[in-house]
Amino acid sequence: MASDIRTSELKEPVDVAEYLFRRLHEVGIRGVHGVPGDYNLVALDYIPRAGLNWVGNVNELNAGYAADGYARIKGISAVVTTFGVGELSLLNAIAGAYSEFVPIVHIVGTPSTLSQKDGMLLHHTLGNGNFEVFSGMSKNISCAMAILNDPHEAATLIDNAIRECWVQSRPVYITLPTDMVQKKVEGERLKKPIDLNHPPNQAEKEDYVVDVVLKYLHAAKNPIILVDACAQRHRVLEEVHELIEKSNLPTFVAPMGKGAVNETLPNYGGVYAGDGSNEGVRDRVESSDLILSIGAIKSDFNTAGFTYRISQLSTIDFHSDYVRVKYSEYPGVRMQGVLKKVVAKMGKLNIQPGPTASNKIAQEDKKMSNNEVISHDWLWPRVGQWLQHDDIVITETGTANFGIWETKFPKGVSALSQVLWGSIGYSVGACQGAALAAKEMGNRRTILFVGDGSFELTAQEVSTMIRQGLNPIIFLINNEGYTIERYIHGFEASYNDISQWKYTDLIPTFGGTPENSKTYQVKTKQEAEDLFNDKEFAKAGKLQFVELFMPKEDAPKALKLTAEASARNNAKQ
Repeated sequence: MASDIRTSELKEPVDVAEYLFRRLHEVGIRGVHGVPGDYNLVALDYIPRAGLNWVGNVNELNAGYAADGYARIKGISAVVTTFGVGELSLLNAIAGAYSEFVPIVHIVGTPSTLSQKDGMLLHHTLGNGNFEVFSGMSKNISCAMAILNDPHEAATLIDNAIRECWVQSRPVYITLPTDMVQKKVEGERLKKPIDLNHPPNQAEKEDYVVDVVLKYLHAAKNPIILVDACAQRHRVLEEVHELIEKSNLPTFVAPMGKGAVNETLPNYGGVYAGDGSNEGVRDRVESSDLILSIGAIKSDFNTAGFTYRISQLSTIDFHSDYVRVKYSEYPGVRMQGVLKKVVAKMGKLNIQPGPTASNKIAQEDKKMSNNEVISHDWLWPRVGQWLQHDDIVITETGTANFGIWETKFPKGVSALSQVLWGSIGYSVGACQGAALAAKEMGNRRTILFVGDGSFELTAQEVSTMIRQGLNPIIFLINNEGYTIERYIHGFEASYNDISQWKYTDLIPTFGGTPENSKTYQVKTKQEAEDLFNDKEFAKAGKLQFVELFMPKEDAPKALKLTAEASARNNAKQ
């Protein structure tokens, strides 16, 4: 092992752990998620010294989901686990973040470098002296690795990992051995912030791509804009909105792009997802002769089972590291610079108006009576009427994820979902992280829609919300089990059934009191209508838990279509 840096050689000596956490504070993190373990305990002492708050989660998986939700609102997050047993419990959440371009700094407290060098038979190991096996598991779901075994390299590795986390918008992995926590590094480096900017595109190449884009844009008779998740993840929403507002082109979002666009704009038309599109959207998008596709992720659930009918010959794709014009690809040209110049130069365009999104409830679903059950066709447009500007809306994989496609958002709403990775239970942890980020940023309302089956996987995280003084509104959809799985296969099969909990009893069990929480059970449209009209409920002054009863056999139209396509794909030989 390399010798320690002598303190006398350093202008401003600072401990490695302090350096790390101060860098996290610098990039905007204030709450650090995770679970304590003996290999990270000393490092955790440095968190408050750096102006950070320790959240403390019920388990590592929930901590990872929470860090994901926090990062989607705040821009970046951090989670701390212990070696082996802790970090492996987190990996599902980290894989989801990698899949969906969410920047999380994963810090792992590990045994000392001396113990690792000697191959000691320590707890939380496989008993074979291999201390690299767990970092190896994280390698393929991390965009950078910082193995802090040498104080001479520690500060550089930390800075590089945090930069890559931000720039690539994906998780990074940092090990912090117990004997490295208090080793000294150069604190003077902290006076210079980490450079989080992307290098600019090569000017000549960028200008050429802009000219090619404009050539086809000006020739198009009925162009449209389609915005997806990577427009959010790679921080180009300012450029996207400038394009939407100045061009006045009909604009649509993919399901993963919900929340990326101001849905109150007159040229916003709704969700495009092939056969699962909002009314009138599919025909308008698929008849366009040029689609400006920004940040697309064309996964199965994001396209209602690969039912897109868009030709690449009529598509220009804008991405974080390339632009594709029809079948010509321009690698290394980031969309941000290109979009700015396209807006500046585009001038007058040919515009054919598209459909207009609304939260109109169909006439047959407007019936109100004391015993009229709540249907998905009624619920999701009604939710859109109830939402407020700047709300944060989290939807779980399953009925809520598909139902929210039918909700038109007020201005400034942020939407969190995990359409690509699709780990059920994600949304409960993500709600805790998002609510914490919202509290740090001024207490935006945080609203969760989660199915009963998904909730049972991660319900304990509600206790963290209560302990942290967070006030989300949680709608639990009680429809007796795994609805999306029922529609894929085994509608009446026992493996799609779940235990029927006394859900509202969990809130006091998890520490809720009348002062900090309130529960509701809602079984009819009229009861739901009364709740949506309750001004005190809308204020979200405390944690509110609503058990929303819905028929087992009911599901959003888009879910049914996507489930059928998934079943067909699974059955292919």
